[in-house]
Amino acid sequence: VNNAGVSAQALFADVTDLAWYEDLMRVNLWGSVWCTHAALAHLKAARGRVVAVSSLAGLVGVPGRTAYSASKFAMTGFFEALRAELKSAGVSVTTAYPGVVATQIRHRGYNAVGQPAGVSGLREDDAMSVEECARLIRQGMQARKREVVMTGKGKLGRFLKLLAPGLVENMALAALNDEVKPR
Repeated sequence: VNNAGVSAQALFADVTDLAWYEDLMRVNLWGSVWCTHAALAHLKAARGRVVAVSSLAGLVGVPGRTAYSASKFAMTGFFEALRAELKSAGVSVTTAYPGVVATQIRHRGYNAVGQPAGVSGLREDDAMSVEECARLIRQGMQARKREVVMTGKGKLGRFLKLLAPGLVENMALAALNDEVKPR
């Protein structure tokens, strides 16, 4: 289960040094790639399961979260391709797409200058509990599902992105707090 991650919230125009973008990518993407690679022979021998915990930000680009979305989209692409490669070996790859989970990850994630943000740039009043998130991931993994999109809004947003991408973009903007909205 690849579940390590760092959050980030910053308008791209406010970022002066991209070094923390690389750090974020190293944890969110490369951490999963390295761990999966290290376990690959064992996974194949056991016809095992791989789980990648991504984010709804890995399905729909979220304004103010360019670095985070990029890292999660990269995970989506990597694990989609890996799923196809491992299919004949009997190894399943499940990608989980939680929405906002009550973990405080956004408070510790990077801000525009690469420091802990200290606040969340997303509305968290309806945050999913960690226990519910873990339960949904476990169910998806046990059923060897390809994907687990964990919220109704996430499922709707993914579908609408195909039909009306501008509408989804406006919905993503509306989800931001006023303090990080583009000026």
